[in-house]
This record gives sequence, structure tokens and C-alpha cells, in this order.
Amino acid sequence: FGGLGILKESVLNKMSKGNWFMFEELVMGSGTLCQRCTQPNLQLPGGVELDASRLFRDRMYQQHGLIHPIIRQKSSSEKRTSNDLLLAYIIDNKRFTIEDRKEISYAIDEITNYTDSHLNETGKLLWPLVHISYLSYDQIMHQNDSLIQVNATPTDCRSPKNELIENNFIGKLKILRKMDIHITGPGTGQMYQTFLSDGSVTINLGGVKPRGL
Repeated sequence: FGGLGILKESVLNKMSKGNWFMFEELVMGSGTLCQRCTQPNLQLPGGVELDASRLFRDRMYQQHGLIHPIIRQKSSSEKRTSNDLLLAYIIDNKRFTIEDRKEISYAIDEITNYTDSHLNETGKLLWPLVHISYLSYDQIMHQNDSLIQVNATPTDCRSPKNELIENNFIGKLKILRKMDIHITGPGTGQMYQTFLSDGSVTINLGGVKPRGL
């Protein structure tokens, strides 16, 4: 996930017999029970005031051999024009009911029809042009098994050039880095908003708990 190697405990135990190892930094976890540290507003400490969220995002792109998303420091309109085609994705969610999916389909058709009918206009538009797609993260697969050359970062202990085999997570990052509007319901899909480019937005569709549950 982090683009780094994983050292299993069993391997470390065998290597440790008669040897000492020194680590500059050690990160350990235990699956879903890993340590968490949050603030009352549910943000990670330093995510805003220390710009940690952006640094984490850029680090993940770099570790996976991808150029980090466009940087916008003042507003979401930077490096965009009013007639640019925005890319929106509705993320599939197992909580969507049949009726939910019908409403989503109607919304996609309405947005697509508006965009298609105004695509070649040069004047000021009432609404932005949006190319909207329905996406399931589970169906995103890596395109090939080729190796990607990754430049080591100043904090890496790896060799100056590293080879990284393309994987499904890299496939997700390639889509997320160009995504302007991220639309999803409750669940794991919301976690991917961390990797959106500056000025992109995430829309939480929320959910209604059925009666009796």
C-alpha cells in the first residue's frame, strides 16, 4: 500500500539470531486494531495546520511512481477555465438500494444530456460541463505487469532507483489524480478523498437506515 517493502515477523526472527538491527523509524500495526489518534473534529493531528494531509497524499503518489496532482493554493478555479470539462465519478456502494441506483442513473443521464448539448459552446454557461461516470473501485485493475521506475525520496533507505510492479492501487491513484468531483456514500470509499487533487470536491451522499434495523 505504501510502496515500500514489508518485513514479516517470522523473517525478522530468523535474521535476529546473534544480530542487532537499528531502525530510524518503525511503524507497526495489527490490522483493523492499529493505533489511531484523532481530534474532536475527527481530523488527524497536523492534517490542516501542518499540511500533513497534502504531504501524505504527495508522498503516496511519489512512492507509487506517479506525479502528484495539480497544486492549487488559493481557489479551485486555479488552472481551470469556466468551460473546462470536469470529471465526476459516482462510486459504487453496497448500501445503495435498487431505488438509489435508479435515481443515480437518472441523475447521470440528466447531467450527460446537458453536457453533450453544450459541449461546443464558447460563451458563458449557466452550469459547468461535467463528464460523469459510475465507478466500482473493486473493478479497477492494473493495466500491465510492467515495472515502474521510482526515484527514492530523501527519507528512503532504498537504492536511488527502485522498481515497483504496477498494482491495483496504482490503478486507483491514476483515476483519483484527475478526478474533479468524487461522489460516494458511507463506507471505505470515502477514504479515497485524501488522494484527490487540490480544488477537487467530495460529495457524501449519506444514507438512511431502514426501519427495523
